[in-house]
Amino acid sequence: MANITAKDVAELRRQTGIGMMDCKKALVEADGDFEAAIKILREKGALKAEAKGATRIAADGVVDIMKEGNLTAMIEVNSETDFVAKNESFKEFVKNLLKTILATKPANVAELMAGKYIDGTMTVEEKLKEQIFVIGEKLDIRRFVLVEGETATYIHGAGSIGVIAKFDTDCADKDGFAEFAKNIALQIGAYPTPYLCREQVPASVIESEKEIIKAQLANDPKMANKPEKVLEGIIMGKLGKFYEGNCLVDMGYVKEDDMKVGAYIQKTAKELGGKIEVVEFFRFEKGEGIQKREENFAEEIAKLTNK
Repeated sequence: MANITAKDVAELRRQTGIGMMDCKKALVEADGDFEAAIKILREKGALKAEAKGATRIAADGVVDIMKEGNLTAMIEVNSETDFVAKNESFKEFVKNLLKTILATKPANVAELMAGKYIDGTMTVEEKLKEQIFVIGEKLDIRRFVLVEGETATYIHGAGSIGVIAKFDTDCADKDGFAEFAKNIALQIGAYPTPYLCREQVPASVIESEKEIIKAQLANDPKMANKPEKVLEGIIMGKLGKFYEGNCLVDMGYVKEDDMKVGAYIQKTAKELGGKIEVVEFFRFEKGEGIQKREENFAEEIAKLTNK
């Protein structure tokens, strides 16, 4: 049996970032062979990752963005707790995932997971499992987007919300454009909206909204004797309010209440003497749509104390 020294354990920990006791156990199991010990740690990490994935919910985490040339990448990586989301090792892992996306341009999360991590030593999936083993929480690479072209970005707080806005413009190099573009990204971050403009709203959504409005009017005694033409005008007016709440260019501009975002875009294009169009945008909010587990702390304490 090999003589495992404290120096050996410390060196394996330096290489892997995994706890001292786990490193010692792996070295003992591998009879002092470092490569074999690293393989053992990764295998255990995979098993631990599978166990956590089956029972735990990762609804916290971070949204981050990175730009390189004319490419902009945004990613959401989830963790179980806010504490881990603030961990420097976790944040570095997220940054390296962005570097990997920019370098390899995967089409989706499955392709990203199967591809090589930026350091070339393992796949992204293997690296994720290693991170789960090191950090001790379930982690999930939930989604990413890669955008080519002229963009503005915004990160709220420590990564709770991320925004990419893409522009078709010949004004990008003019004074004032960068501030304008940042304002658009801030607007998207502050007021989530599903559509860019009215033309993007599906016909089925409009019809559903009309049916809701008609039902509201039918239940309003004040509308009982209104002519059909008047009712139609009311319906169109209420649809206008729907667009204002659901289409970016129809929304009130956050910095000037009496101006629509569309008008702000046109105004800026005129001032800069060129063309500006917002062609698409992406907004990630960490944990949105994930059902968080409601913890019963009394029950947890009872379990821990066997009561």
